[in-house]
Amino acid sequence: MLIVESKLVEKIVEAAQDKKAEDIVVLDVRGISILADYFIICSGSANTQVRAVATSIEHRLEDEEVYVDRKEGLDGGRWAVLDYSDAIVHIFHKDEREHYDLERLWGDAKRIEV
Repeated sequence: MLIVESKLVEKIVEAAQDKKAEDIVVLDVRGISILADYFIICSGSANTQVRAVATSIEHRLEDEEVYVDRKEGLDGGRWAVLDYSDAIVHIFHKDEREHYDLERLWGDAKRIEV
């Protein structure tokens, strides 16, 4: 169960879970980043799964009339970033996630249980 006051983050996590995203982590970066309030990081085991997770999130939020501000990386399927201003979603192929290690980079952020 996700314990966060952001309905946006809840919808993102639900959509990622629908496509079997792995190792979903929510970082509360309020006060330590000017980029967003939350980072949601998850993995897919294949390029097609990375794209499917991103598409699922985008469609779920569009149903709520929330639209992505910026998105990158969907073509290759190794990583994708969806920027919703208050929340930034990082979807990695599991090998890429280990390489970038955002959880360590943002180690001061509070982790929110999913």
